[in-house]
Amino acid sequence: MPNWPEVALAVAVALGCAYLIADRVGRWLESTLRSLGGDERERVLIDRTRRAMRIVIFLIAGATLMLVALQLVGYPSLVERNPNEFAERIFGTGLRIALILAAAFVVIRVGSAAARRLEHEMSTGSGLNVLERTKRAQTLGKLLQSALAVIVIVIAGLTVGQELGINITAVLTLSSILGLAVGFGAQTLVRDVISGFFLILEDQVRVGDIAVVNEQAGFVESVNLRTIVLRDDEGTVHVFPNGEIKTLANKSKDFSYYVVAVNVSYEDDPDRAIDAIKEAAGTLLTDEALRVNILEPLEVYGVDSFEQTYMVVKTRIKTVPMKQWLIGRELRKRIAQTFREKGLQIAVPAAAPPVRKT
Repeated sequence: MPNWPEVALAVAVALGCAYLIADRVGRWLESTLRSLGGDERERVLIDRTRRAMRIVIFLIAGATLMLVALQLVGYPSLVERNPNEFAERIFGTGLRIALILAAAFVVIRVGSAAARRLEHEMSTGSGLNVLERTKRAQTLGKLLQSALAVIVIVIAGLTVGQELGINITAVLTLSSILGLAVGFGAQTLVRDVISGFFLILEDQVRVGDIAVVNEQAGFVESVNLRTIVLRDDEGTVHVFPNGEIKTLANKSKDFSYYVVAVNVSYEDDPDRAIDAIKEAAGTLLTDEALRVNILEPLEVYGVDSFEQTYMVVKTRIKTVPMKQWLIGRELRKRIAQTFREKGLQIAVPAAAPPVRKT
């Protein structure tokens, strides 16, 4: 019969040493990953990865040290007839799998850090181009991170499978056959991916833009190879497959215009009305908080059309992207105030005549 006190002591010592090894390696891994930087979400991911790696290392080291400890107390048969071979399998294969997973995570983290660095470098400087470069960097950064994560996970999965003795050639052959079959049945998916690739390559729309896709306006939350995601004013999320996009209008690329059409009564002098509109627009340029968003002074086209009870004076103002609505609303308010001060009227459409019953 085994001497159970000796066995228990050997197992306890082995587990204690395994815990110390896992703790040291986990601390080293955590400090290495934190040195790469990252936001709060990635710090949480680092903590989870550290805990998972500590568990894996503890199990590998514990199993190996228990084999050694049991051999020292004279009970190798308690584990396996050939404990050396068993230790080689656990310590060799298990450690290699742990290193593969750790390396995959580090590569993904380095790729994320490089994408953030690219975004930061493209966002430095001054001028209007900074905003455009930032939007493009955000779009490309998210796409590159997703692509890198998929590639690394697939390669790591195949490598781990090979370590476990799985026939990788058969898996790749089966995957190729399945991919070919899915390709014939998923032509819509292929079309979406190809359309998304050219959508991003041609820089048609970026994350952070205001766009109108298939007559639906919204804020662009993400641009993927398969879909584009918009969120409208009510907070509703709209997802469009890239292959289904028939029309796309970008309202915030490079610069924006806000068009204001002012209805002027026929009883008022149009020149006085135009001067009042220019005066109202001029007050925007004296406002420190507003003029930074204005790229050019107001353009007045003149009398654009004649309606039944008023004439239409058409104007537009050039602004920084995404700021056209802020400037436009403020311009409308100041035009109304200036017209009131100068005794001018903003005409309203005449009511439709009543329909007589016969």
